[in-house]
Amino acid sequence: MFEQEEIHIPRKLAQQLLHLAQISPDAEICGLVGGKDGMPTSCYPVSNVSEHPDRLFLLDAKQQIAAMAAMRDQGEQLFAIYHSHPTAPALPSQTDLEESAYPEALYLIISLNTKGILEMRGFKIAGGKAAEIALLLSEN
Repeated sequence: MFEQEEIHIPRKLAQQLLHLAQISPDAEICGLVGGKDGMPTSCYPVSNVSEHPDRLFLLDAKQQIAAMAAMRDQGEQLFAIYHSHPTAPALPSQTDLEESAYPEALYLIISLNTKGILEMRGFKIAGGKAAEIALLLSEN
């Protein structure tokens, strides 16, 4: 699904993801992005139930199932899994690499590591390895 080297993300969706990270500067946020026809369309925030939310994320299982059901109801497929790094760069951590369970999904990582500047990067993760996919903002 991600043979391409770049992904177009609607500006409104990117702003929504960055805003969610901004309003939670001390804990990792996480959730799912639904898509249609290979384009991301909707954000589904899911609670982080990790014991260490300042440095790890764990999607709440019931909310994740509900988000997947809502996607199906909207005719969407899982496009991406997102989370933030409050104090680390927008790069997959060792835990991110080891625990990625959806090789077909894009992994979006938002960093709040640089004061005043939010960074979002996308990766395809499979077999414990990550390949960066360029993110391009689109207006639709």
